[in-house]
Amino acid sequence: MMESPLKPLMEKMTMIDKELIIKDIDAYLEKYEDKELLRFVAVGSVDDGKSTLIGRLLYETDGVYEDQLEEARAAAVDGVLDFALITDGLTAEREQGITIDVAYRYFHTSRRKFIIADTPGHVQYTRNMTTGASTANVAIILIDARLGVLQQSRRHAYIASLLGIPHLFVAINKMDLRDYDEQIYNEIVAEFRTFAAQLHFSDITYIPVSALKGDNIVKRSEKTAWYKGETLLEHLETVPIAEDRNFDDFRFPVQTVIRPNLNYRGFAGQIASGVIHKGDRIVALPSGKTSRIASIDTYDGELEYAFPPQSVVLRLEDEIDISRGDMIVREDKLPQISRSFEATIVWMNEEPLQPARSYFIKHTTQQLRVNINAVLWKTDPDTLEEIETETLLLNEIGRLHLTTHRPIFFDPYERNRSTGAFILVDALSNRTVGAGIIVAGQKEDQKADLEEMQSQYSYARTQVTKRERQSRLQQKGAAIWLTGLPSSGKSTIAYALERRLFDFGHVAIVIDPDDTASNLDREDHLFFASSDRSARNAQFARRTVDAGLLMINAFSNPSIEERQRARRMIGDDRFLEIHLATPELNCRKWDKRKLYQRLDAGDFQDVPTSYEKPSSPTLSIRPSETNEETNIEMIIEMLRERGILFTKKT
Repeated sequence: MMESPLKPLMEKMTMIDKELIIKDIDAYLEKYEDKELLRFVAVGSVDDGKSTLIGRLLYETDGVYEDQLEEARAAAVDGVLDFALITDGLTAEREQGITIDVAYRYFHTSRRKFIIADTPGHVQYTRNMTTGASTANVAIILIDARLGVLQQSRRHAYIASLLGIPHLFVAINKMDLRDYDEQIYNEIVAEFRTFAAQLHFSDITYIPVSALKGDNIVKRSEKTAWYKGETLLEHLETVPIAEDRNFDDFRFPVQTVIRPNLNYRGFAGQIASGVIHKGDRIVALPSGKTSRIASIDTYDGELEYAFPPQSVVLRLEDEIDISRGDMIVREDKLPQISRSFEATIVWMNEEPLQPARSYFIKHTTQQLRVNINAVLWKTDPDTLEEIETETLLLNEIGRLHLTTHRPIFFDPYERNRSTGAFILVDALSNRTVGAGIIVAGQKEDQKADLEEMQSQYSYARTQVTKRERQSRLQQKGAAIWLTGLPSSGKSTIAYALERRLFDFGHVAIVIDPDDTASNLDREDHLFFASSDRSARNAQFARRTVDAGLLMINAFSNPSIEERQRARRMIGDDRFLEIHLATPELNCRKWDKRKLYQRLDAGDFQDVPTSYEKPSSPTLSIRPSETNEETNIEMIIEMLRERGILFTKKT
């Protein structure tokens, strides 16, 4: 009967652990919990020996349960264990001699804890392999030394690269059947290396092994003296995985809100990436509200800082409305915020993808509806060729263009696997139909993204974003604030400007006292408007501008303070003050309502009658000196220069 070469060492470690358990159970648990966890996926074509390799690895590290080991011993032929029996747990798998489902195995050494995802090798089980590999730090691809690099080997390598697994181990197995020939090993390495040059791994390690004989699995083999590298287990114990995490971009998807009493409000979740310290400034998405970290709480007490993958409760210095699905990020490291993005999808449903069908996207801790705008292509995993298609079938991999019903906050998958991954769910059957990784979003300024998110959050339920409005209307929303003495030509310019903008395909609305007030209001207040009316005009203008329209204001607004208040309310970059520098003499000539005569007679005793002209308007025009056509052209040109209008003059 075969005996584990590490058995004496394992027995010694077991005795040490037993003594520690007797003396200090907490110390033993702490010792075990403090070990770094490595997840790896093992893949290979049918009969490449994947199950045998995993079984051997578990056996050599005492990771096999006694009943499993007894069953394998009972089936041994001439004292040789069939290690595949240890891992092929399903009856259907044993009958067919293949792996069908994803199985997770666990073992540990003195250095690390390990979780193995044992995945199927068949093409029709690509979705299973994707599931098992989605959280792996390392991928082990087995290649049969007799057969060399197969199409399935290329497919597995492509999927591992697609899923962002940083470290790849290529185990060239069954070297015992090729007499441990170094030349054969080198030829396979060269062929695989040529294909892998197109992929994106941090590093690739090649190891000659025999899973059946145990060569280079746990101990080095004398039969491969030409191989100077480490064994498979040594590589697994030493591959650096801590540096693979993103410690730059703090992302904290909120799982739930903890409110045990009126004095405590915490936001619980797992840190997806980045490091957070007590006192750091943060932004809560989607509201865009800012605050500081008041405390970082755990079951064992408060922390000064936290990092992934810790699960913590964050408390903030300010009361901010945050709920499940929101995300807390550092103020200086914002994610991309968009509704539209491209993603690579592994289709996991028997029914083909239907772009017109309704789907949900589950991204971090939020779920919302998503539209499939286009299937851009599907990828041949064997050749990496992009093939034109209109749908995806089961296990096919393709690139989609998606639009969510609300903006989401994400990073490209290659930068952050946690915030760049999602799943698609059929809205009718509630089945998971696809697993996706975000490869590109709209390359917009992050500050502008945040401002859009804040604006949309302010008016809560809209599902139309600022960028969508701008794209449809070919303009940015803005308030064109015409100001000047009464009868200086504001209404005339306003309606002429509205007509010209409409002719160019833009949408504008005029707010004019002649159209919006009763005769009493017009006579008593509108030319020299009250503060209340000015405030209402500014509020209306802000909503109009938020809707993406051009609002042309034809009120006098004689007070500089009132105009500045409107500028602050609407936004400095969206408030365009145009001064009509018409001399009072001309205004009196153009005054059809005899306002100036009534003003001279003292009819407006309770209304401010002085006009404060702006010191630095966006534009100044002189209707008394230049014709209407010239004045309109000047305003249109100013709007184009400031990026308010997107279309060229025709």
